[in-house]
Amino acid sequence: MGRMNHRVDLQSPRPTAWHGVLIGGGLVVLGAGMAVVRDGTVGGAERAVFRAVNDLPSALGPAIWPVLQLGSLLAAPVVALVALVARRPRLAVAALVVGVVKLLAERLVKAAVSRERPWTSIGPDIHRYGHVPLTGESFVSGHAMLAAALAVVVTPYLSGRWRVLPAALAALVALGRVYVGAHAPLDVLCGAAGGVAVGAVVDLLVRRRGGSRPEETLA
Repeated sequence: MGRMNHRVDLQSPRPTAWHGVLIGGGLVVLGAGMAVVRDGTVGGAERAVFRAVNDLPSALGPAIWPVLQLGSLLAAPVVALVALVARRPRLAVAALVVGVVKLLAERLVKAAVSRERPWTSIGPDIHRYGHVPLTGESFVSGHAMLAAALAVVVTPYLSGRWRVLPAALAALVALGRVYVGAHAPLDVLCGAAGGVAVGAVVDLLVRRRGGSRPEETLA
C-alpha cells in the first residue's frame, strides 16, 4: 500500500484538525495555568525561570523593547492597516477582531484569577526595564495574548519560511515581558495560550465567511 501523506494546510478556510489543536490546546494550557496560580503566589520552579530570564544582561533592553510593541494595543490596527495596503481585507478584519476579542478574553481571565506583578509577587529585587508597572494584576499577559493571536491569523497569509516569523516574534514578546520584569513565566505562557485559541477561532470565523478559497499569500 502507498504511504499516506498528511499535510497541515494552514491556508484552508475550512475547519481543520490544526485549528482544533490550537483551540483545544490553548484552552487546556490556559485552564491549567489558572488552576496553578489561583492562590496568587509564584512557585519555586516558576521563580527560577523568571530569574533566569530577568537576570539576562541589561544591554538586551534596547533590542527587546521595540519587539514588545507587537503586543501593544496599537499592534492590531497596525497589522490591519498593513493588510489593507497589501489588499488582504479579510486579514485586516481578523486583526481588528482579534484586538477586540483579546480585550474581552483578558478581562474574563483576570476576573476569575488574580495575581500581582513580579515586584510584589516575587520581590522588589527584580530587574525592571523601561516604564514597567510595579503593581497591578499580572495574570494573564495581554501583550503575550495579543501577539500570539495576531501570529495565528497572520500565518495563513504567509508562505515558506516566512510562516515561522509570526510565532518567533510572539515568543520573543512573551520572553521579553518576563525580561523587563512585567510578568512571571506562567503569565506569559497562559496569555500566549489564550491568544492562540482566540486567533484560531477568529481565523476560522473571518476566513470561512470570505468564501471557500483563502486570499493569496503575502510572501
